[in-house]
Amino acid sequence: MGEKGKVLTSCDISSLVIDWLCDQAKGQNTTVACFYFDFAARKDQSPTSVLGALLKQLICGLEKIPNEISRAYLSQKNAIGGRGPQLTDIVKMLQAITSETRTFICIDALDECIARYRVKILDSLNQILERSSNTRVFVAGRQHIEAEVGNYFSGRVATIHVTPRRHEIISYLHNKLNEDTMRKEMDNSLEADILKKIGEDISEM
Repeated sequence: MGEKGKVLTSCDISSLVIDWLCDQAKGQNTTVACFYFDFAARKDQSPTSVLGALLKQLICGLEKIPNEISRAYLSQKNAIGGRGPQLTDIVKMLQAITSETRTFICIDALDECIARYRVKILDSLNQILERSSNTRVFVAGRQHIEAEVGNYFSGRVATIHVTPRRHEIISYLHNKLNEDTMRKEMDNSLEADILKKIGEDISEM
C-alpha cells in the first residue's frame, strides 16, 4: 500500500525500485536499464527487441562506446540489407558492457511476455549473469512464472511475494468510484455490489 487509498501495482513497485537504483547510481560507475512488457504489444516485444532496448539504454549511460560494440554495429550496417544485430550479437555486447560496469537490469511484467520469447530472454539474461559478476537482475511478474525464473537462475534468486489485502482493494475501489464522471448514474446498491464482488474475487494480480 502506498499513499492513503492507493494500491501499489507491479508497475508502481518496479518504478520505485528503478527510481531508487537510479538515485544510487549517480556519481558511481553504475548503469541501470529497464524494460516493461505490455500485453497489447507482446507480439512485437521479441527477445531481440527487448535485449536491444536494454543495450541502447546501457550504451547511453557510458561516457564512451566500447570499440567492439562500434565494430559490431558497423559490421551489421554493411551487411546485405543493413540488418540489425542478432540476439547472440546483442548478448555478447551486453556481456562486454556489464563485465566492465556495475549494472542493474530491471524487467517488469515478465509474465506478459509470450512464453517462447520468455525462454530466450531468461536464457540471455542468464548468459549475461554468468559472465558479469557485477550485474543484478530485478524481475517483477505474477507468481506462475516463479518456477520458470528459478530454473534459469538456480541458487541466485531472492523472491518477495506481494499480495493485495482485501481492505486495500476496497479502499482503492472506493476512491476510483468517487472519481467516476458518471457517479450520479450509480446508486448505493450497485456500488455495494461492485465492492462485494470484486472484493471476493481478488486474484494474485
